[in-house]
Amino acid sequence: MDISPVKEAGPVGAAVGPESPAAPVGGAQGGGGPKGLAGHRFGPVALVVTGGLSVQFGSALAVLLMPRAGALGVVTLRLVLAAAVLLIVCRPKVRGYGRADWGTIVAFGAAMAGMNILFYQAADRIPLGAAVTLEVLGPLILSVVASRRLMNLLWAGLALGGVVLLSGGGFDRLDPLGAAFALAAGAMWATYIVFSARTGRRFPQADGLALAMAFGAVLSLPLGIAEAGDKLLVPSTIGLGLAVALMSSVLPYTLELLALRRLPAPTFAILMSLEPAIAATAGFLILSQALSLTDALAIALVIAASMGAVRTQVRAAARERGRVAG
Repeated sequence: MDISPVKEAGPVGAAVGPESPAAPVGGAQGGGGPKGLAGHRFGPVALVVTGGLSVQFGSALAVLLMPRAGALGVVTLRLVLAAAVLLIVCRPKVRGYGRADWGTIVAFGAAMAGMNILFYQAADRIPLGAAVTLEVLGPLILSVVASRRLMNLLWAGLALGGVVLLSGGGFDRLDPLGAAFALAAGAMWATYIVFSARTGRRFPQADGLALAMAFGAVLSLPLGIAEAGDKLLVPSTIGLGLAVALMSSVLPYTLELLALRRLPAPTFAILMSLEPAIAATAGFLILSQALSLTDALAIALVIAASMGAVRTQVRAAARERGRVAG
């Protein structure tokens, strides 16, 4: 699964946790709210949904590209080309930052590279919908741990039930290695959420994202070259890689950045919880990866758990504000 420059919210509401700013992105550093579509009442929601569609259909396109360049080659193409676009568009400043700022960029970029490498290894072995569903567990666990609320244990149990259904009683049905890669990608996604929030506080606009993406691209480059070699230089492969970079990184990151300037982070988190369903749809339409009724139910349980975790945190935060005001 893919993530965005402002995915502090994560799919399960990490934006209301201790690592994230209280207000939606686009405050002191982000400037005023966007105009046009994002300013319309339903504009921000449309932007997030469009971003989610772009991410998951971009991931489906990446699966089609894997026979040409391999999973590691696809990751390298995506990160290198996305970094090039973001560096050109953002033109981030590199002076005036301290060691802690650069340490955050290194950690954010490493998490970004690790998450994508692991996820594409999973998508190369198991259906896209299953891979995203397992990956979502990372942010969900982060949400439960950060909130320390008993109610969230219920949502964690619901998600676990979905995973048990998805595995069919044993991950051998899915390919154990592919499932393990997806779960590891989820752990990296949780790390990504934490350092995305820190990067957003330390760097203006999308400068931190551009710099972290560049660092992640550098990390992935040796792996991609080792697996794909000069296949990465084939013009048609580069063209498809650019499409993946634009659909899975540049476009959704930009749309979500605009949306979160007007959209409350918890609402964003609930919308992001729909990504397993979007991924399953993309897998069916582009990759002919049909879902069984059991698989569909498993994905629905994980989505419900994610949404429930978000709502629990929002209500708890509202009660806390009420007590402080009183």
